[in-house]
Amino acid sequence: MPWLILLSALAAPLLLWGSLHLRRRHRLLADLPTSKAAGVFIGLTELQGTAECAAPLTSTLAAMRCVHYRYVVEEQWSRLVTETTTDSKGRSRTTTRRESGWSEIASGGETVDFYVRDETGIVLVRPEGAKIEPLRLFDETVSRGDALYYAKAPAAAVAHSDHRRRFTEYGLPLHTPLFVVGRARERTDVVAAEIAADPAAELFLISARSEAKVQSGHAVWSWVCLFFGLVCTLGGFLLYQTFRAVPFVPWHFIAVGAGFLAVFTLGWVWMVYNSLVSLRERTRQGWSLVDVQLKRRHDLIPGLVAACAGLAGHEARTQTALAALRAQQQATPPGVAGPDFTGLAAPLRAVIEAHPDLVAQASFARLHQELVATEQRVALARTYYNDIATAYATRLEHIPDRWVARLGRMTPPPLLAATDFERAIVRVDFA
Repeated sequence: MPWLILLSALAAPLLLWGSLHLRRRHRLLADLPTSKAAGVFIGLTELQGTAECAAPLTSTLAAMRCVHYRYVVEEQWSRLVTETTTDSKGRSRTTTRRESGWSEIASGGETVDFYVRDETGIVLVRPEGAKIEPLRLFDETVSRGDALYYAKAPAAAVAHSDHRRRFTEYGLPLHTPLFVVGRARERTDVVAAEIAADPAAELFLISARSEAKVQSGHAVWSWVCLFFGLVCTLGGFLLYQTFRAVPFVPWHFIAVGAGFLAVFTLGWVWMVYNSLVSLRERTRQGWSLVDVQLKRRHDLIPGLVAACAGLAGHEARTQTALAALRAQQQATPPGVAGPDFTGLAAPLRAVIEAHPDLVAQASFARLHQELVATEQRVALARTYYNDIATAYATRLEHIPDRWVARLGRMTPPPLLAATDFERAIVRVDFA
């Protein structure tokens, strides 16, 4: 019995911590806005889209094209176990029972970097170090007469084998809708963001479940941990009283349960306060992202406009020179009295060699694309800020969160209005 008391004493705080940890994760997912692929910025981000890869893997059992898969092959065994026990009077008793189970005989899997695609673009995801919640791709149990029995597993059998094997495979097939939460960072090969493992990140999750199901799973398991933590606390107290032969006193029992709930309440206040602080800092980061995009627009667009204007002027002068030379050619055709036509060859050749390509039209097309992309990035940054600021303001109004927020004198941030957003307009003028 003492080991049961010790086990209860160890399990109760662990379950209490697990409940608070899961509840914090639930709040994080609820407060974090879902970003678009084109609007993924540096920092913790949440993204939904489909799994895409130019060179996907092929899973071992289901033979499906995947970005991640993992398979396990198990073999069933059973055996008879004979036990001899002796009671307090010295009498021996022999019993026979049957044991059975499954032993792993083969396993494997692969994971490859992939992209998450939505209607705005793609984002590279490097899944190493992530918690992956895949789909079940293959699940079949066969006997020795089935062709699969030896096709994907070793020929040797385990001890006491029943000659039945179970083949299971999980994975993330190509084009599967995914929910990804992780820290975005700048890529080293191109100017874009990627989502990868970061020791400082609160969560790195790649799930084939929807955001709502992931959140509800965290909430349910939080309550389950809290319930069993209370059971372990009360059960351990009763076992301790029984072991020490202490008479049962109801109010002692109630006091122990109330103490456990009081500790949970203190831990919950600590968790909520830290969550609100993190949400406040993410809100400030969202505001800085808007300023970053406005600064980018202010610095980038005038330079692009000047470059396009220079190209346009260059082409205008080139076309004028060519037109003048063409007019001279038509005025003095070969074989007609007048200025020698061959005299035009040298200046015409100089114009052609100095300006082999006229690219103003392509430059204007690229400028248009950059203008659209820039305004889209600004709009996405503004939307992200408004979403996370709304989540923060809502948290500050909810009870009992608002009581905890008063400890840090937290106030709701302002939302971006159109008049605020129209500052530092960059005009595109080629006159």
